[in-house]
Amino acid sequence: MSPTSETAQGGRRLVIVESPAKAKTIKGYLGPGYVVEASVGHIRDLPNGAAEVPDQYTGEVRRLGVDVEHDFQPVYVVNADKKSQVRKLKELLADSDELFLATDEDREGEAIAWHLQEVLKPKVPVRRMVFHEITKDAIRAAVANPRELNQRLVDAQETRRILDRLYGYEVSPVLWKKVMRGLSAGRVQSVATRLVVERERERIAFRSAEYWDLTGVFATGRAGDTSDPGTFGARLTAVDGRRVAQGRDFTSAGRLKDGAQVLHLDEAGARGLAAALEGAAFTVRSVESKPYRRSPYAPFRTTTLQQEASRKLGFGAKATMQVAQKLYENGFITYMRTDSTTLSETAVAAARAQVTQLYGADYLPDKPRSYAGKVKNAQEAHEAIRPSGDRFRTPAETGLTGDQFRLYELIWKRTVASQMKDAVGNSVTVKIGGRASDGRDAEFSASGKTITFHGFMKAYVEGADDPNAELDDRERRLPQVAEGDRLAAEEITADGHATKPPARYTEASLVKELEEREIGRPSTYASIIGTILDRGYVFKKGTALVPSFLSFAVVNLLEKHFGRLVDYDFTAKMEDDLDRIARGEAQAVPWLKRFYFGESATEPGAGGGAAPGAVGDAAEAGNGDGDHLGGLKDLVTDLGAIDAREISSFPVGDGIVLRVGRYGPYVQRVTEAEGETGQRADVPDDLPPDELTVAYAEELLAKPSGDFELGTDPETGRKIVAKAGRYGPYVTEVLPEDTPKTGKNAVKPRTASLFKSMSLDTVTLEDALRLMSLPRVVGTDPEGVEITAQNGRYGPYLKKGTDSRSLDSEEQLFTITLDEALAIYAQPKQRGRAAAKPPLKELGTDPVSERPVVVKDGRFGPYVTDGETNATLRRDDDVETITPERGFELLAEKRAKAPAKKTAKKAAKKTTTAKKTAATKTAAKKTTTAKKTAAKKTTTAKKTAAKKTATAAKAAGKPAAGTD
Repeated sequence: MSPTSETAQGGRRLVIVESPAKAKTIKGYLGPGYVVEASVGHIRDLPNGAAEVPDQYTGEVRRLGVDVEHDFQPVYVVNADKKSQVRKLKELLADSDELFLATDEDREGEAIAWHLQEVLKPKVPVRRMVFHEITKDAIRAAVANPRELNQRLVDAQETRRILDRLYGYEVSPVLWKKVMRGLSAGRVQSVATRLVVERERERIAFRSAEYWDLTGVFATGRAGDTSDPGTFGARLTAVDGRRVAQGRDFTSAGRLKDGAQVLHLDEAGARGLAAALEGAAFTVRSVESKPYRRSPYAPFRTTTLQQEASRKLGFGAKATMQVAQKLYENGFITYMRTDSTTLSETAVAAARAQVTQLYGADYLPDKPRSYAGKVKNAQEAHEAIRPSGDRFRTPAETGLTGDQFRLYELIWKRTVASQMKDAVGNSVTVKIGGRASDGRDAEFSASGKTITFHGFMKAYVEGADDPNAELDDRERRLPQVAEGDRLAAEEITADGHATKPPARYTEASLVKELEEREIGRPSTYASIIGTILDRGYVFKKGTALVPSFLSFAVVNLLEKHFGRLVDYDFTAKMEDDLDRIARGEAQAVPWLKRFYFGESATEPGAGGGAAPGAVGDAAEAGNGDGDHLGGLKDLVTDLGAIDAREISSFPVGDGIVLRVGRYGPYVQRVTEAEGETGQRADVPDDLPPDELTVAYAEELLAKPSGDFELGTDPETGRKIVAKAGRYGPYVTEVLPEDTPKTGKNAVKPRTASLFKSMSLDTVTLEDALRLMSLPRVVGTDPEGVEITAQNGRYGPYLKKGTDSRSLDSEEQLFTITLDEALAIYAQPKQRGRAAAKPPLKELGTDPVSERPVVVKDGRFGPYVTDGETNATLRRDDDVETITPERGFELLAEKRAKAPAKKTAKKAAKKTTTAKKTAATKTAAKKTTTAKKTAAKKTTTAKKTAAKKTATAAKAAGKPAAGTD
């Protein structure tokens, strides 16, 4: 933005925010005299590699970006992609009389503001401008009431950043050496991965138990209507006074819990009892009625918004935060990273006004509702997430569309409902008894719920993680019966049930679990889940988070050799310590010394110390496995005790072991014969670990794998083999042992991928030789240019010079003639799209666009589309098994990214016009100067590019650490 020539009272003021969108909205509220510019996030951070570290630093500082020997001083560098923006900010500051740092008011925002002040070095007064909603009144109030930078918040964020850097940069290389290159560890991400892995272990160990009961349909003898049904269902609860076993009575091993005084019915017993109850007389033994009351849910905070958006809208945590960020920056909602459920007096008044306006005074409680409860160690700023302003816009009034409309509507409904009356009604339990023909007494039970006043449920009802769970507003009406009433059994059926393994985590339930365990900060959960998905530790099956076999190996290593670092209680205590530092109750440097160097690094209690037990002595830190926390540095130094093969091996059964290798998981039959490795077979990357049974492992081992000798090439005498590669099956020739494989005289074997119609089971020597003969010369055109048939990444095609034309089938590579090829080239090249392929799968109607969603096969693989938005399927998605919900989620994430508007062409046009005008008026001298300047810039650009290339090469392989 260019500064205005007009000045505000007191001079021209520069206001710096994080994002261009936020800057645009705020500028509209401040008017002339204010220049509003974005920093575009952090302008400075710890270096990403040794090449970015200034030359005066050596040794460990270059590797870590932190000087651990001198009070853990961080080395900050301006990000390469932010240097031009920093230059722009300095230029704007030079023309300003006052600087307002208007970044978010949480730890992260305070740190950005501090870095801006440190880098820009302003010589004018600096003000810290804070607000939790972007409205005209809020922005003007923030300008009128600035504060100073909160150094405690800055120090707290810096301590977290240093801790995460040490954790990531010290532990990640251990994973590279012992498991696989490119992996990362993190203070919260590793614990989150462990939670998902432990749930899968429970599923693997789970043994289902079968149990039976009876369901009866009973009639009152009256005709019945909606308020007084004539029939109702009830379930058997007791036989001869002994409670019938239900799923909760069994252990995960499939056995009845110790001391469970219950009757376990099997199929024969249930069917026998059902037959004995035919024709029995039934009476109502008791009717118990209790008042029902349900209070509204608290307004949203970050984690509850993520959970509800997942349940109701199908959004992932990351997509939710992306959409919420846009709503906040454009002034529709308050700040979306908050742990608070408190509403301001203004917000309460706005909500109560809308309750009266939309639902009537009967739905408005006499007094405003207060939600003062906060999450432990909640961040200092903010109120709950709510619509912005002193009057809430209804969703229809916003003009929003798509995902932004849906998320705003969710927030608006929840906020308004929070200020409405309770829902009230009655819950009823009816018990029915009858005597079987063999003398046994059977008791059935039915429960019902009627809501006499819906209260807040008129506006909002919370979703549930369990798709089979009954929502709060669901009524179950029972007939009006009294004790002693006779009932007729219209039907009694025997029902079989089986206990189910614990459900896998979804994004919503994992967020809930992390928050309940007080692990990490809620504002980081979305990025944490994104990290473990991107790293391949977890993949999605529908909405469920499934751990990969790779994550089993990583968690196994961390548990056995870094047990304290992934201990749930220890991680939560670390969070407490970090918050104590933020409150000034402890000092950062002594705590970091204890964490990194061990207990002896500081005197007990120095500088406030850490919380008792947070980083205790070696005896307290043990986990019974020889592990201790004598300091992170010592833990990562001695790696001799870590057996890479052991931590990556998991028994399947019957002498079969699952191993995680450098190129993926595989099963291997263990052999004791010396020198033999045993039969092995690759395991699909997307196989859920609990589905790897002995039977399936045997099936994999029975499949053709390894090298299949097809025969000998009659022309070269070389052996031809077929192999199963990571990128699909292929055929290749075996070169003689003395063939040079490296250097300028290296010889590469001929290799070719199998056609889609081929498989390792059926490919023949003739097929292999034909495949390896490609590309095939078809002939030459009249001008003498050679035409070849080739098989490429996107299918079979013809090539003539630089002109390529697609072929319809792979078989044409061998059959197409020169005349046919010339006929294809005689046709004008198709510049538009080819005829649309039929969809691979139909997923139904998208809830946002209300258009049909289908899966299609595209140039870069299968993708989902509703005709407006396209989203490529991820590595873990499969065309055959993808669910509608997963398809809708992929589209929602794509929409949330909202591509930037294309204004480059217009800008270019204006620039061209300007250049032409300037050229007419400019003398030859200026032209010469311009040439010199251009030459200088070109030389500088080349040097910079070369430097960046060198930097990238040196930095390759560094862990992506630093995010919890």
